[in-house]
Amino acid sequence: MTSSILGQIEPNDFLQKYWQKKPLVIRQAFNDFELPVEADELAGLALDEEVESRIIIEKGKIPWELKRGPFTEETFASLPPSHWTLLVQAVDHWVPDVHHILEGFDFLPSWRMDDIMISVASDGGSVGPHFDQYDVFLIQAEGKRHWQIGPVYDASSPKLEGTELHILSEFEVLEEHVMEPGDILYLPPGVGHNGVAVGDNCMTISVGFRAPSHREILMQYTDFIADQLPDSMRYADSDQTIPANKGEIDDKALDRLQAILREHIEDRSKLAQWFGHQMTQLKHEQEVDCQFESWGTLLEALSGTTLAVNEGSRLAFRKDNEQFILFADGCDYPCLESVTQFIAMDLCKNNVLYPEDWENQASAEVQTLILRLINSGSLYIQEMY
Repeated sequence: MTSSILGQIEPNDFLQKYWQKKPLVIRQAFNDFELPVEADELAGLALDEEVESRIIIEKGKIPWELKRGPFTEETFASLPPSHWTLLVQAVDHWVPDVHHILEGFDFLPSWRMDDIMISVASDGGSVGPHFDQYDVFLIQAEGKRHWQIGPVYDASSPKLEGTELHILSEFEVLEEHVMEPGDILYLPPGVGHNGVAVGDNCMTISVGFRAPSHREILMQYTDFIADQLPDSMRYADSDQTIPANKGEIDDKALDRLQAILREHIEDRSKLAQWFGHQMTQLKHEQEVDCQFESWGTLLEALSGTTLAVNEGSRLAFRKDNEQFILFADGCDYPCLESVTQFIAMDLCKNNVLYPEDWENQASAEVQTLILRLINSGSLYIQEMY
């Protein structure tokens, strides 16, 4: 599978003309498309209690029946012959070949990536007309899917009653496309869409993006700041004058409050620290292969091996004139030395450290960083290619 997901479209053109602006159909974006996972493998993942999965049956016990995993083999044996869809979340965390798809999105910040959901549908299978609150790339992996694309919807748009699914009860079709293996449909946030499987064995790969709501940003950032402030910091009004009416909240009071808010909200170093934690936060717990007490024990055990970023991990860094911080899975790692910063940036860009990159590092800071990343599960041991 090629690393490009835009076909013949230049990344700058895509960002300027389509990203968060309008839908785009990319025909045969991949040369010699290869299926990264089989339908049976997805069904097997859906049996695991650690994996988030759903089955949607359009004509089930109730219209648009929703079942939540983990499932059993009996669940799949009892499915109707048509009009059902299996959806498995975060498949990139569990299947390395699926994770490699993300390499084709290097024209976007990696910390914006959320996860890869894959759906398998029988003939007529669908999740109903709906919209997402984030950007999504829909890669047709196997079979065919008929897509209907509508206008932009929002939280006030009417929804179908009697189902847990957020299905639009009023859906206007503006354009239609039949997607085949290797084709991609890009949709900005809010754009209504409805995909229906054409025939059996319809597999669609959905690449979603992290997009915290304004509500989440305000609540979580202010909580982050508040946890660092002592109770001794209080509202003060040393410039108080005699009020015209003792019950009035005057402009000076609001000015003082706004000054307090600005003092904390405009602290860019704290904002960067919170945002780095937030955008690299783990979605699923991941196992740690092994723990090492010292650099010496690590070298003894892992000499000659490649260290790779865990498929479920997210890394990012922030660099300014005052500091350099690597963020990994919701934790921060300040990097003072230039060699440590180079290692951190290399990990963010390439997701691997080959033996020649790390074994001979004499810097105690680099050694500590690599040890901490391995012991936390952000890095794991990979055989040499």
